[in-house]
Amino acid sequence: MEAEELARIRQRIEDEVRGRMPGAPIKRVEFLQYGDEPEIEPGQFLARVVIDTPDDTRDDEAERERVFERFHDENREPIHELRRDLDKLRTNVVLMFVEGGERREGQPRHVIKLGGGPGAPLGGGPGLTPVMARLGADDLDTLDTLITAGIASSRAEGVRWALARIRERPAYEQIREHARQIEDLRSQF
Repeated sequence: MEAEELARIRQRIEDEVRGRMPGAPIKRVEFLQYGDEPEIEPGQFLARVVIDTPDDTRDDEAERERVFERFHDENREPIHELRRDLDKLRTNVVLMFVEGGERREGQPRHVIKLGGGPGAPLGGGPGLTPVMARLGADDLDTLDTLITAGIASSRAEGVRWALARIRERPAYEQIREHARQIEDLRSQF
């Protein structure tokens, strides 16, 4: 994507966030793209809205959570309207709201994440089960190559594609049969 187009989208998102939620404790709006963080897939952008929580709540996890939940409750409709408008863009933008006040090391950050872009429904769609996997750099590179080559449109789709290729191999059915035999033997104990 051209730098000029990227800057235009970035500014539009910032203007939309601040315009839809006037007076909200928004510390900053970050616009990230593939390569900025490992979680961002090729062709995907992340609009991360950092919500300012008071510094005096640094040691009070429950109070930070209440402040964040209050922000969400007060801005629920503007957040969902923004998500719907971002879906109209020609690019895949994930919208994320994070608690950004000072906190001690190891304390979790409160997050609201709304997937983005046409064809990127939350939850992956009907009949699909979300699965969390931690992948190393080589595995991410492999999935990103599948996306860049047009074989998959997302990392999740790339994993599904790879698993389908495994199921096509004759050896897979042999492994399944052996697994059934082992399960039968286990049930006899």
